[in-house]
Amino acid sequence: MRFPRPLSNHDYRPATWRLLDSGLQDGPTNMAVDEAILEAVAGGDSPPTLRFYGWQPACLSLGLGQSWQAVNQEACRELGWDYVRRATGGRAIMHVDELTYSVCAPQDEPHVVGSIIESYRRLSRALLAGLQHMGLTPAQAEPAYAKLGEEGAACFDAPSNYEVTVDGRKLIGSAQVRKRGVVLQHGTLPLYGDITRISLALNQDEAARWAMQQQLRQRAITLADCLPEPVSYDQAVAFMITGFQDALGLTLAPGQLTPKEQQRVVELRAEKYAHPSWTERR
Repeated sequence: MRFPRPLSNHDYRPATWRLLDSGLQDGPTNMAVDEAILEAVAGGDSPPTLRFYGWQPACLSLGLGQSWQAVNQEACRELGWDYVRRATGGRAIMHVDELTYSVCAPQDEPHVVGSIIESYRRLSRALLAGLQHMGLTPAQAEPAYAKLGEEGAACFDAPSNYEVTVDGRKLIGSAQVRKRGVVLQHGTLPLYGDITRISLALNQDEAARWAMQQQLRQRAITLADCLPEPVSYDQAVAFMITGFQDALGLTLAPGQLTPKEQQRVVELRAEKYAHPSWTERR
């Protein structure tokens, strides 16, 4: 498989970020790791961090303010799917057969400085570059809800500002939160599989489920739908690392969670992300 090399963009001073590849973990752990890193960056204990991870088992994540009543708990139990509430906003995402990225950096870090839209635009350059290395011709989305109609409960039914599309269909969705002077942005790249599976995890009647499935097929896409050959999790990580290096001029230094971060992951998972008081808010 030969891939064209995308144009480089070195508009920034040289910077070194920590690089983590966490592999597959459950939903509450993944969300706890993101927040533990945010806290460590805020405290000056850890450098800006780019992390890649996947989800095992499959997990439905709700946006921060989304109603818990959206979840079809019985269906999730029968399918063996987990569920969690994110610290970021937006709508529900079905995390399965995907690569997820997260960025944690101080708000004054040049790669994320400015408004939410400005930082989305900068980080989208890296995502676009990673996809270009795979042989795709992606684009940054413009606001689409006005053209596509009312937004639904699923994140991937339409792209938002500067999210990534291929042939007009959403491929990478992202969300951002700012706390304690730190930007946390994470997003998901579906690698393969049925993009409509999320409809089974949400509370809706059969007519609404069918309509969501049709909408998702029209508006969203997986990486496997775009390429003649499949790309594995490890290959996708490698392409995205190159994209961040090329587009943002970063040096990415492989690392691990610090002992303090590891302890906070345990605490945050138990006290927050795996606890009903957080996940099952109405």
